Amino acid sequence: MKWLDDLFERKTRTVAQHSSRRGALIRIGKLMVGTAFVLPVLPFDRTAQAAAGAARKAANAKPGETDCEYWRYCAQDGYLCSCCGGSANTCPPGTEASKVAWIGTCRNPDDGKDYLISYNDCCGKTACGRCLCNTNERERPAYRMGVHNDINWCMANDSTMFHCTLAAVVGVADGQG
Repeated sequence: MKWLDDLFERKTRTVAQHSSRRGALIRIGKLMVGTAFVLPVLPFDRTAQAAAGAARKAANAKPGETDCEYWRYCAQDGYLCSCCGGSANTCPPGTEASKVAWIGTCRNPDDGKDYLISYNDCCGKTACGRCLCNTNERERPAYRMGVHNDINWCMANDSTMFHCTLAAVVGVADGQG
């Protein structure tokens, strides 16, 4: 068996003399980059996922308060309070509504009317992390803060920690301008 040990020792020393750790890392990197381009091309059977998604969509044809497609979330930017222990109108326990907010105008498909929606961040806890929606319909640039939704609106509260965003209906849009 000594001959086998000697053979492996010679081969290992030969490889060590002609290569380096950096060279090995380069080869491994090239292999990983090469496979990254090949793998997405391989065929996958996704019919089961598509059928499950279609069945889920058919069962929930009308979006509810926990769906980003719900009509009053047309200018939403943040985690839905309805997924975080509150509702579309109320903050979850342990949080309070921001003292400042942005306003959106959303059309209710059930009655065809436009409603003014007050988007208030709920402040006082760390970010909820569930049901992130970022629809931004009719969003304005940041120099018009009252209609811009990319700002931490908890800045006027005692606690500036953002938790989630509620979407309270505050009135019917007049349409007269």
